[in-house]
Amino acid sequence: MSLIHKLPYEWLVGLRYTRAGKRSNRNSFISFISLISVSGIALGVAALIVVLSVMNGFQKQVTDRMLSVLAHIEVFDASGSMPDWRKAEQEAFRNPAVRGAAPFVETQGLLVKDDAMKPSSIRGILPDEEPKVSDVAKQVRQGSLQDLRPGQFNIVLGYALARSLGVGVGDKVNMMLAQGQMTPAGIVPRSRLFTVAGIFEAGHYEFDSSMAFIHIQDAERMERLDAPNGLRLRLADMHQAPQVAAQLKGQMSGNLVMRDWSKLNANWFAAVQTEKRMMFIILTLIIAVAAFNLVSTLVMTVTDKQPDIAILRTLGASPQSIMKIFMIQGALVGIMGTLAGVGLGVLVALNIDVIVPFIEHLFGIQFLSKDIYLISEIPSDMRWPDVFKIGGVSVLLAFVATIYPSFSASRVKPAEALRYE
Repeated sequence: MSLIHKLPYEWLVGLRYTRAGKRSNRNSFISFISLISVSGIALGVAALIVVLSVMNGFQKQVTDRMLSVLAHIEVFDASGSMPDWRKAEQEAFRNPAVRGAAPFVETQGLLVKDDAMKPSSIRGILPDEEPKVSDVAKQVRQGSLQDLRPGQFNIVLGYALARSLGVGVGDKVNMMLAQGQMTPAGIVPRSRLFTVAGIFEAGHYEFDSSMAFIHIQDAERMERLDAPNGLRLRLADMHQAPQVAAQLKGQMSGNLVMRDWSKLNANWFAAVQTEKRMMFIILTLIIAVAAFNLVSTLVMTVTDKQPDIAILRTLGASPQSIMKIFMIQGALVGIMGTLAGVGLGVLVALNIDVIVPFIEHLFGIQFLSKDIYLISEIPSDMRWPDVFKIGGVSVLLAFVATIYPSFSASRVKPAEALRYE
């Protein structure tokens, strides 16, 4: 005896109804409706997996580009400067999660060239230490980060910032800081002429259009500081930044303030998470519509199978067994649709870098313009927890859709069902 024939009779009948047994026109139509339900669930599940994978891919790319400039953790001294930053660096390295450290000075200024004025975030760095915490040195397209030497007042600009100012390597820009200085004419902004020594491109417009780097000693002189503002740290795992920041708070001496990368861009990450939740809800509605098509399928099946139900009841089947038969039928349809959708969605998500270029080449279109989006390929980052969550929701919706028709089948009265047979 095969394993299938050892199953309880409710399973055997449910499996038979899923295949629609007899080949009458009515049963063929019910089978067609069942196929539509399976296809709808499969397409909904696949679409949700692909869309979330693409959104995860965009988020990962943007995060990577942001963290190529930002540090994983910034450590500030509450006094405004950190004279003994070497000691703080040694204390930070006692935590095994810390992989790099570099001092910095952060300020806001206005860069002026002729009639062009652009607000900018000015960061003072040590060119030899900066590669330990960021990838800016690799992103310099013209000039070099090593050209930032103390006392020479050189500056490295983001490419969009340089373009908006109309400057290139070797040109002069005037830096004006908000902190004023007293003169016979009153309080005037502090300013200094800088020479453009390089242009970098991080691939993130916010940084490319508003960030500039100078030597840390020049930044201290402009800010009238005697030490850096603090330390920037890079970790082995960026996702542990909040936990490591809390650990460093207790491990390092002094009155320090910790700020991890997720807090630096909290609004952006909150917006992305909200968008992902909304997309999940919207696309889940597609699955729900397909799943609740099972209601009409099962109602038609119950109507068509009333004589069979009556015979089963006269043979001793309980209302609970009848209900179980149709719940098994609906659940099997939902599981088949979910498995087909998961397979299709995973296949597309893992090969989107091949599928999208093929479609672009076939129809002569381009989904992403590099001039606008800074990337020309659609990224994908499929995450198995998302896949399992989507599959679980799909099966749950299909199961819920079977409750009413199955309950209706359990209430069929044998005498009335067989009266006209």
